[in-house]
Amino acid sequence: MSDVPDEFSSAIAAQGIELEPGDLERLAHYLRLLYAANGRMNLTAVPAGADAWMRHIFDSLTLLPLVQQAEAKSVVDVGSGGGVPGLVLAAVVPTVEFTLVESVGKKARFLEETASSLACTNVRVRQVRAETLGAGDLRECVDLVVSRAVARLPILLEYCLPMVRTGGLFVAIKGEQAGAEVAASVHALGELRGVVVDQTRTPTGTLVVIEKTGKTPRRYPRAAGEPQRAPL
Repeated sequence: MSDVPDEFSSAIAAQGIELEPGDLERLAHYLRLLYAANGRMNLTAVPAGADAWMRHIFDSLTLLPLVQQAEAKSVVDVGSGGGVPGLVLAAVVPTVEFTLVESVGKKARFLEETASSLACTNVRVRQVRAETLGAGDLRECVDLVVSRAVARLPILLEYCLPMVRTGGLFVAIKGEQAGAEVAASVHALGELRGVVVDQTRTPTGTLVVIEKTGKTPRRYPRAAGEPQRAPL
């Protein structure tokens, strides 16, 4: 696991992603912790090795240019699960404050323990539903919200956009159906005050970039579970 695959090294070079000395060792340590814990809880179905470097580490790092472009001081990862993409990004951007949102207790504890093991003092874990944060203390104040493999875009928008400050960004890592999900999100985008400004293909997915154009009406997000039960 400590050996960095050539495929990964080539991929980050092709994307123009530059890492600091020590970052690769920290990321390798993260993968060791992830797969050690995966035997106790369902954190990933991706095999260890080269696939893990590409589908977990590289896929997360494709967001790095957007973190820098947004000059983000605060990033929230909704549905962080095993720490992808939020914890991976936090490990290589120590100057940015990351909040990892994970409602499942054992996964939240894994995130806390792993952040501590990686010496990521810039990480805070919140074991709570995203709807609660979007209606509460993280409403309209976050520079950048990110999410991967949590829900279809119309649902995800209601989880995430209420937290984003006006002018800030929400970025969803999506797959081959990204275009169809964007097309199905026209009503949600209008209601929640967001506009899709970019859809960028990467070797591992599609980054759907959404800018917050105004304050989300107070009626959103709806009560916990309602966005999934009746998407906008």
